[in-house]
Amino acid sequence: MGLKFILQLSKPASKIPRTIWSSENPLNLKPRLVTLLLLVSGLWIFGTGEALLIDAGIGVSPWTVLAQGVSARTDFTVGMATFIISILVLVLWIPLREVPGIGTVLNAILVAVSIDVMAPFIPDQAGFLPAVIQSSAGTLLVGAGSALYLTANLGPGPRDGWMTGIQKKTNWPIARVRMGIEILILSIGVALGGTIGLGTIIFALGIGPAIALFLGILREWEI
Repeated sequence: MGLKFILQLSKPASKIPRTIWSSENPLNLKPRLVTLLLLVSGLWIFGTGEALLIDAGIGVSPWTVLAQGVSARTDFTVGMATFIISILVLVLWIPLREVPGIGTVLNAILVAVSIDVMAPFIPDQAGFLPAVIQSSAGTLLVGAGSALYLTANLGPGPRDGWMTGIQKKTNWPIARVRMGIEILILSIGVALGGTIGLGTIIFALGIGPAIALFLGILREWEI
């Protein structure tokens, strides 16, 4: 088991594996308990990773930059701003004819809640090296959480659904669509007062490999 686990680490996944807990239908309204539990766990871990990035103080993910910007201009917490942004993005699904699942709704709620709940327990970093380590740990947690919720297969998150919906309508490459969305969101967030820095670069460069790494680990339970 130990050797196999190490081999899994050395072979990141290139696609989302169908695991023993994956739902057969992303629109399933009555998922198995294990599927729901892993979905919820993944989303909570995702939000905790975002909280680590925020409290590291050297820059956050593009969508959290936007949430910070909204928070700076309102009385909302970052978590509440994240929730409001998720709802607005879901509205943008309507012309794209995307259909939300249980995972979509829980994504909008739990990621926002976990950011606000976990942030007070995470230390703010004053030193540069501890901040870099904390940002890296946050990126890894977001990757782990993403892998868990994606393998549950209960509907994409609001941002992922917006991305795939635009790709279907335009037939543009998915990488170009994602990059365009991230640049747009980051630009708006910075204009509103969100924090951009080394942590943003760590996240941008690390989130893809982190998700692939943890999806590779979850292949252990592929069917």
